[in-house]
Amino acid sequence: MTLLLKLSKLIDWLTERVGKGAFWLVLLMTIISSANAVVRFIFNYSSNGLLEIQWYLFAAVFLLCAPYTLQKNEHVRIDVLSGKLSPRGLAVIDIIGTLFFLLPMVVLVLWLSMPLIAESYRINEMSANAGGLIRWPVKILLPIGFTLLALQGVSELIKRIAFLAGMISDPNSKERGPTPEEELAAAIAAAKAKEGK
Repeated sequence: MTLLLKLSKLIDWLTERVGKGAFWLVLLMTIISSANAVVRFIFNYSSNGLLEIQWYLFAAVFLLCAPYTLQKNEHVRIDVLSGKLSPRGLAVIDIIGTLFFLLPMVVLVLWLSMPLIAESYRINEMSANAGGLIRWPVKILLPIGFTLLALQGVSELIKRIAFLAGMISDPNSKERGPTPEEELAAAIAAAKAKEGK
C-alpha cells in the first residue's frame, strides 16, 4: 500500500501542475476575447479564428482542470446524501462512485473519441467557418483530459482505501483556510485601508 500511496502522490503532483498551468489559459482567453471585442468595435472587423481559439481555450481549461477539481474535492456532490454520512461512509461512496461511474465513463469516452480524433488528424479537419482553425488540436484534448481524470480517479481511490485501512487521514476533509473569495475581500479591504491613510 505504501507504493500505491507514492503513486497517488505522483499523480497528485502531476494533476496540480497541469491544473495550475491551465489557470493561465483563462487569462489568455480573456485577453483574446477582449482584443477581439475591441477590434470588432473600433475597426468593425471580426475573425472566426479568434472566436474559435476562445472556444478551444475554454475546452482546454475545462478538460485540464477537471482532474484538479476532483483532487481538491471541489467537484459536485449530492449534499443531501453526503452531508449525512460519516467520513468512512463518504469514503465508501467515493470508492463505489469511482469504480462504477467515474472510471467506466472515462474509459467509454476514450474508447468512443479515439477513432474520431484519429480521423480528424488524418484528414487535417478544418472548421466549416471561413477563417476557422484546424480541429484536431482541440479534439486531442479529450484523451489528454480524460486520461488525467482517470489517473486522478485512481489516486483518489488509493487515498480512500488507505483511509479506510487507517493509513492516512480523511482525504475528504477540506482545508480550513480562507476561501479565495474571503482572501480577495481581505485584500480589497486592506487596499482601501491603505488608501485611507
